[in-house]
Amino acid sequence: MSVSTSVNTRPFDWKRFPETEKFLDRMIHLVLNGNSFCATLSERMTQETGTRFLDWVDHLVLSDRPGLTSTLEQLGYTRDWQVRYGLSALVFRHDGGHFPRLVVESASGPEVREVAIKVDSVAEFSRAHDLGLDIQGYAYGPYRVGRVIGSEVSLAVVERRGYRGFEAYDGEMAREGRLAPHAARDALAARDLWAGRRRRFEDDSEGFDVTFSILERVLELCHDSTDLACHLVFEAERAYWESRNRAAQIQKQRQDRLGLGWSNHDHHTFRCSRKFFSQTMKLFQKLGFQFRERFQAGDDAGWGAQILEHPTTGIVIFADLDLATAEAGIDFSRVALQDLRQPSTIGLWVGLHGESILEAGMHHLEAQFDFAALRSQLESEFAIRTMPPFSDFPFLKQAFTEGERWTVDRRRADRLRESGSIDQAQHQKFLTEGAIGSHLENLERREGFKGFNQHSISAILQATDPRSGAGSLNTPQ
Repeated sequence: MSVSTSVNTRPFDWKRFPETEKFLDRMIHLVLNGNSFCATLSERMTQETGTRFLDWVDHLVLSDRPGLTSTLEQLGYTRDWQVRYGLSALVFRHDGGHFPRLVVESASGPEVREVAIKVDSVAEFSRAHDLGLDIQGYAYGPYRVGRVIGSEVSLAVVERRGYRGFEAYDGEMAREGRLAPHAARDALAARDLWAGRRRRFEDDSEGFDVTFSILERVLELCHDSTDLACHLVFEAERAYWESRNRAAQIQKQRQDRLGLGWSNHDHHTFRCSRKFFSQTMKLFQKLGFQFRERFQAGDDAGWGAQILEHPTTGIVIFADLDLATAEAGIDFSRVALQDLRQPSTIGLWVGLHGESILEAGMHHLEAQFDFAALRSQLESEFAIRTMPPFSDFPFLKQAFTEGERWTVDRRRADRLRESGSIDQAQHQKFLTEGAIGSHLENLERREGFKGFNQHSISAILQATDPRSGAGSLNTPQ
């Protein structure tokens, strides 16, 4: 079953893979039995961060067994010919589902030889657990790894920076200059350039011009690596969003206590005006993003969205905008659209707060959690309540935390009133009370499902319209 609906010519009918999930659950069971540190870490992940061990897994290394490769193919895995792992190992990826890669080594030994988890910083993970890890790989380089040996299974803690391979000292990366002595310095400079950029402009046209010019400088500092630039840009975008959302700050602190960071991110949601939507898409494409499914949500929903995914970093973007019914067949990702006479939910949010890529920042980050655990922990420990779920399937659960209310700039409120987008009472209310700006989204995926629930997204958009007391916890499901 898929709840994604696409208007692209390429189908994105995301399937569910229950047998693949069962196979991986069995592998994780072997991991937890074969490495006591992993078993303790898994318990702490659930109890202290509301996350599941599997959602942090980067890859698993398996010992070859008769029929294993054919089993993996039946489960939807295919050979990944673009990367290598040692001389005799085979790498498998799952393009149809949200699953970690698998490495099969032609050697005897335990069924699972190693599990690798992804973190933002191996050094921070080592510090958090007082491990004193011997870290392989250059500081701020493409790939760093430290290992914790278990009785049967070893744990690899990996840090990626725009790199899909498995070599801490990759020869091709060295030839590209990614391992040169000045590479870390340039990467830090690129990150700081994006993080410190000006985001507020009186004229958004100027804002986009400036942002594109900064992106060009970021790419130069990254030696034209869109993979590295993408990683650095989104590291900064998450930090900016986090700085404006209390739930995000608290959850990040919880995950940082275990040295994990935001490596459980699922997708990043950017709200965009109709006028600058195609410009925003061009900016993401310059970072190497590729278009996935495109939504037009029906006659009464009033919105559309373009999903983008980065082939190397795996970062996913949900970019949405107001869309009229008659525009269902328009490729709104590539053509500029005129403003609607009356903005819908997304257009009003942008009018109140600004473009997500500029002043406002992301509307929300959606990360993968143990849905029930996170919801309970945030409310009982931090008084952070969660809105009713807008997806509640066995394979997909989604809910926003209560919205973060932002102050509305008078100039923005005045422009909306003068254009007739809001009335005098709404104008006064926004100036007095502010308006909901952002959320943290709690998501749990099962069976590898990669899609989105378009019908329920329409419901949550209506529930969070600024004109209707956005972010209300009393909104019906």
